[in-house]
Amino acid sequence: MNVTTTASASQDRRAATLVMACVGVFVAYLPVTTVSVSLPAIQRAMHASTAQLAWVSDAFVLPMAALILTAGVVGEVHGRKKVFQAGLAFCAAGAAVALSAQSVEVLWIGQALAGTGAAALLPTTLALISHAVPDHRERGKFIGLWAMSLLSALALGPIIAGLVLEHFAWRWIYLPTVPASVVAVICAARLLTDSRAAGSRRLDWPGQLTAALAITALVYGVIEGGAESFTDAKVLVALFTAAAAGVAFVLAERRSDSPMLDLKLFRSAAFTATTLVAMISFLGLIGFFFALSLYFGMVQQLSTLEAGARLVTVSLMAILVGAPVGRLMHRVSARLLITGGLLVSAGALLSLTTIDADTSYGSLVWRLALLGLGMGLVITPMTATAVASVPHHLAGMAAAGNNAFRQVGGALGPAVLGALLTSKATDALSGHLTEAGLTGAQRQSVVAAVDEGGLGAVARLDLGPAQGRALGALSEAFLDGLHLCLIVSALLTLLAAAVAAVLLRGPRQPQRTTVTATGSGAGAEAGSGSDAESGTRSPVGMNPER
Repeated sequence: MNVTTTASASQDRRAATLVMACVGVFVAYLPVTTVSVSLPAIQRAMHASTAQLAWVSDAFVLPMAALILTAGVVGEVHGRKKVFQAGLAFCAAGAAVALSAQSVEVLWIGQALAGTGAAALLPTTLALISHAVPDHRERGKFIGLWAMSLLSALALGPIIAGLVLEHFAWRWIYLPTVPASVVAVICAARLLTDSRAAGSRRLDWPGQLTAALAITALVYGVIEGGAESFTDAKVLVALFTAAAAGVAFVLAERRSDSPMLDLKLFRSAAFTATTLVAMISFLGLIGFFFALSLYFGMVQQLSTLEAGARLVTVSLMAILVGAPVGRLMHRVSARLLITGGLLVSAGALLSLTTIDADTSYGSLVWRLALLGLGMGLVITPMTATAVASVPHHLAGMAAAGNNAFRQVGGALGPAVLGALLTSKATDALSGHLTEAGLTGAQRQSVVAAVDEGGLGAVARLDLGPAQGRALGALSEAFLDGLHLCLIVSALLTLLAAAVAAVLLRGPRQPQRTTVTATGSGAGAEAGSGSDAESGTRSPVGMNPER
């Protein structure tokens, strides 16, 4: 009777942990696509330039990239439950600030707070599951559901934003996060059991500070360089600072006896490959979503709900593909899955270079579905391979490191492609205005407005009968910039495919690591030391370097 009661209590604790972990990761990732699809509405309301819009996205992603590794260590040292609740509190605070924002600068602050919360939730939710479910085989099912929650947040974000913006102002897209976070904090206090990691991990402040400085300075330099000039003094200082901080980070990690990111991980060709693939591919893909959301709003003049219905195609296809890909990893090498998925994604991006202002939903949706198919083939094996390629005691750090570099790519995406989009569209605008028949004075007025307030400033001009022709010229110039972004995204994805094909060809390693794979680039946890040392192989514990 006691055994039955104990087993039942254990099952209840695991179920509660799973529910809280799923809620946590859902709250963390909901702003990603909710905000992306709302960018045109934010631009109109805030009169924001393209560079300022890029900062709206990056203000969320930058803290995630900079703080994920440290958040994992804080949870191991001070308690994962506490970090989980703190992450939810930061998400609620960030949403509340953004909800009340009257300027784009205040919106950046709200996004940054929410990104800090997401950085705390991402590694902590996985660690809570790992602690509650010691058996790696059973844990795989739990993490699969966790991954579905993450992808569901990405899929539902555009729909939620669309429904809100049909009836309310853009800022109300942040409202659902506040009560969801508050309720989750209260429930976590009752349902979750706190846990810490055994060992002597300590916070790596030199590594944390230099990493944050390097990432922030790099993204700032790229965004401001695209908006102004890469020869501007402040841009050069930012890029130099990024390089110096990057060198300082490497030196700090090499000397630390408890590094935030053990550089020994990069001795594994498979870990190096998947880290580079994560960063390069997400730079192209997240940058593509940034540009495409502006295309829907500025060129096709779609409502947020209509734009969301198109963008959700990518996430839904990735969800549908994710489950069978996890099973395929028994029989198909990670190299083949990752390389093949990236080639499919590159083909989808290139197919999108033919879109124009009149491209129909039917013509667009199959290309977006193809992109989702490619992403679904890549995401699960990418993270599982990163973890399976290193000794078991470094598996958690490998997952966090892979995810951190993925977020760096995600932060650089809007910065790089936003700069390319603005530069190309601005250069092409004058020619399209001439073709549209605008006078010299009208052309100068439009170009001056764009230089001062970004591409969206044209809609606020009063050009009389020439207004429609000016907006048509703007659409053509924007399409020139979008096509360049698509080509660059495709080339970056092809580069990632080449990296995977070359570096994932290493010889079979003698060690086997117990690993539980995740979906959607989240991370994974090592199994118990006894499992790993005895050579037990998990469902996805194949050697990734074959």
